[in-house]
Amino acid sequence: MDIEKAVCVITGAGRGIGAVLATRLASQGAIVYAADIDTSTCPDDTHPVTCDVSDEGAVAALFAQVVADQGRLDILVNNAGIVRDGLLVKARDGQLTKMPLAEFRQVIDVNVIGTFLCAREAAALMIRSDGGVIVNVSSVSRAGNVGQTNYSASKAGVDAMTVTWSKELSRHGIRVAAVAPGYTNTEMVAAVPEAILDKITARVPLGRLAAAEEIVDAIEFIIGNDFFTGRVLEIDGGLRL
Repeated sequence: MDIEKAVCVITGAGRGIGAVLATRLASQGAIVYAADIDTSTCPDDTHPVTCDVSDEGAVAALFAQVVADQGRLDILVNNAGIVRDGLLVKARDGQLTKMPLAEFRQVIDVNVIGTFLCAREAAALMIRSDGGVIVNVSSVSRAGNVGQTNYSASKAGVDAMTVTWSKELSRHGIRVAAVAPGYTNTEMVAAVPEAILDKITARVPLGRLAAAEEIVDAIEFIIGNDFFTGRVLEIDGGLRL
């Protein structure tokens, strides 16, 4: 797909990978709708739209605005995601602490339901526009990671939906794929305690975190390669959890 003049929605575009991607695509001539709960930091040269991706009405309104403005949608990047890390059950000094159900649900609501809602609306528009591409952002944690029951489950779900949708939507000229980044130098990872981050980095064969631009390179590859669909592209520096 040609990026120039393509109509694109990027969720979670207020920071990190989403913001870098929005800037990249806009610089290449795409019409970018940057969706986030807080649009104050969305990049220049985009159309910022406030949207909670876990809210069905808000998602419907986002895509209704896009089609009202542009008449079509070519690209969706489902980048919005949150973490609420913690052990399933933590035992210390004879005390047990359980992962709160609310924290499990929060992650599933944004990472799984949000991805589903946005893809559903995007696919309906793309069918009318004779095709498009949906890129979902997964994670190296999709394989299961200590302290990330909710996040790992959510990203495994994103992977399964990616493959399913690629099979369902190919007849309409819609490609669906995903990237699975390793630990990346973004605001989300910056919140990890330094001692833990040092241990994680030491396990990466390349010995460092990914730059957000390197993940964006992979997303741009998927958008531009019309024979790539139904796969999850791992960009993790060789890390295996």
